[in-house]
Amino acid sequence: MRLHVDQRHERVLQLVRERGSLRVAELAEELGMSAVTLRRDVETLAAQGLVERLHGAVVWPSGASGPAPAAVPSAEGLVVGMVVPTTEYYYADVVRGAREAVEAAGARLTIGLSRYLPDEDEAQARRLLSTGADGLLLTPSWERGHPEPGEGLWAAEQETPVVLVERWAPLGHPVAGLDRVRSDHAHGAAEAVAHLAGLGHRSIALAVQESPTAPRLRAGYAAAVAALGLSPVAASPLQDAPSRSEADRFERTLEYLCEGVAGGDVTAAIVHSDADAIVLIPRLQARGVRVPEDLAVIAYDDEVASLADLPLTAVAPDKHAVGAAAAKLLLSRLGVSDEGPAARRHLDVLPSLRVRVSCGAAAAGA
Repeated sequence: MRLHVDQRHERVLQLVRERGSLRVAELAEELGMSAVTLRRDVETLAAQGLVERLHGAVVWPSGASGPAPAAVPSAEGLVVGMVVPTTEYYYADVVRGAREAVEAAGARLTIGLSRYLPDEDEAQARRLLSTGADGLLLTPSWERGHPEPGEGLWAAEQETPVVLVERWAPLGHPVAGLDRVRSDHAHGAAEAVAHLAGLGHRSIALAVQESPTAPRLRAGYAAAVAALGLSPVAASPLQDAPSRSEADRFERTLEYLCEGVAGGDVTAAIVHSDADAIVLIPRLQARGVRVPEDLAVIAYDDEVASLADLPLTAVAPDKHAVGAAAAKLLLSRLGVSDEGPAARRHLDVLPSLRVRVSCGAAAAGA
C-alpha cells in the first residue's frame, strides 16, 4: 500500500533519527520508493530544517536530539547519464570535462550517442534512465541550438534532474526552465570582431557552416559590428541557401571571400570552423589572396588551428570547462555538494581568443 506523503515524511525522519545518516539511494530502496519521490520528500524536510542533505545523503541535523551523524558517504553509486551527438571533435573535451568532474565526486558517467538522428535523443535518454541513471546531461540535436515550438518537450517532463549542455531554449518554452551550461558563442564572435577592428579592419565578413553554433555566431557578429560602427558587409550566400555538400560549401565560401577582397569590400573574415579555415586558406592563396596581407582570418574553434601551415588565430570555447560545470551542477541537484543551488541556473562560459599569425597581429604563441 502506498504511503501518504505525511506517512512517508514520518518514516524518513524516523530512520534518519535512528541512524544519523543514510544514502538517499539506500533510503529509497528500504522504503520501497522511487529515488525521485524520495528526493522531493527530503528537499521538503530539509527546507523545514528537519534534516540536512549533502553529498548524496540525508543527515540528522547537528544539534538536534538523536545520535551523532555518521560520516557522510561519497557519491559512490550515483550514475550520471550523458546524451551527446558524438564523442568526436568538439564534444570530446565536453565529455572529458564531465567525466572528470563526475568521477572526482565518486560517481559514474554513462554515455548515450544520438548521432544527430531524429528522436534518438529521447530514446538514448530513456535508455540511460532505465539502466539506472540518477540524472541527465543533455545535448539534444536541435538544428539551431534551441528547440522549435513543440520540440523537445520530453526533456522538461523528466522526473530526474536534467542539465542542458551547449543548448538553450527561448523564453517561454518549457525547456527554458531547465538548468543549462553553454559556451557563449555570441560573445566569442564579438571578441573576434573587436580584435580585428582593433587591428584597423572596418569591413569584416562572417563565413560559417550551418550548425547549432551558427545562429549565436551571427548574433554576436552582428551586435559587435553595430556597436563598433563598422561597415556592413554582404552576408554569405550560405546564410539564405545552406550547402548540401562540403564541396559546395567550400566553393561558394571561396567565391564569397574572393569577390569581397577583389571589390575592396572585405579585409578580414571570421571562419567557422578552424578545419574549414585550414581548407580555405590554401585555396584563397591559389586565387591570389594573401593571408593575412589581403585578408586577415580568425577561425572559430581551436581544435587544430595551431597546426595549420599558417597558424590560425582562433576563438577557443572552453569545452572542458562547460562539461565540468554542467556535471557539477547536476551533481549538486543530486545532493552531492555541501549546498545545492536553490534556484535554477543558466551558466555561460566565455571563450578565449588565441592570437597567432593569420590575423596579421604579432603571434602570441601557439
